[in-house]
Amino acid sequence: MGAPRATPEFTTPVHSGLLQAPPAAKPVGGLMHYEAVASRFLPQPHDVVVCTPPGYEHDTERRYPVVYLHDGQNVFDEYPMAPFGVQWGVDTTARALAHAQAIEPLILVAVGNAGRERIDEYTPTRDAGHDAGGLADRYGQMLTYELKPFIDRHYRTKRDAANTGLVGSSLGGLLTLHLGLTHPAVFGKLALMSPSVWWDDRWIVRQLVTGVGGRPDLTIWLDVGTHETRMLRGSRLLVRVLQRRGWRLGEDLEYEEVEGGLHDERSWGLRIGRVLRFLFPG
Repeated sequence: MGAPRATPEFTTPVHSGLLQAPPAAKPVGGLMHYEAVASRFLPQPHDVVVCTPPGYEHDTERRYPVVYLHDGQNVFDEYPMAPFGVQWGVDTTARALAHAQAIEPLILVAVGNAGRERIDEYTPTRDAGHDAGGLADRYGQMLTYELKPFIDRHYRTKRDAANTGLVGSSLGGLLTLHLGLTHPAVFGKLALMSPSVWWDDRWIVRQLVTGVGGRPDLTIWLDVGTHETRMLRGSRLLVRVLQRRGWRLGEDLEYEEVEGGLHDERSWGLRIGRVLRFLFPG
């Protein structure tokens, strides 16, 4: 066994705006791709892909809610770069639901993961058992102080927390909950899909249990497949703790156990429409 990997240290002060202007966006079908966007908070750049809603180019006075999606390589049909060859199809689903007036028209912002460094960026603590983790707060600073201001300046967004969502699966679900709890004035709507509650001996649950003060004003979707044994146990524990902290099923909390659901892109893609209907109903 080699020596444990050290978590990278950064001392750059918080600053609103990107470290440098990203390369000009490249059209990919109906999407806009910003390649290798650098951050002062993280060592790795991230690809960012933006999907605007139907009618965006014509209704030039209208502003739109924004949803930020982790693991951005996996989420858009028109951006076929998923490592396993399967996309969620969030762009296709959101456009169809907006056309049907089943959801609000949304701006979707997919943030690509950092490959091998994904496990560090998506986790709030160092997990000794995995010799990894602990950069989620830095990732949150990148989103909050760099990427979101860039998106708000270049797109017609509704900027308040009630109109800003985060969506993630697996470790991305853990990240989403952590960022919602630490930045509730920025991200007010969360989708936790098969979240990795198990990380660091269920650290995120302990944070909720020991938290003081009132609960943040967050609307939360939580789901898991019945064939995801470890995730199922964690999600059942998490939904109980959320209810004890004051979230109300059917109001600001929705919980779904998907019969036969697996821990994969296809399963998450099949239920993303229900996620969007709950968080951003038309």
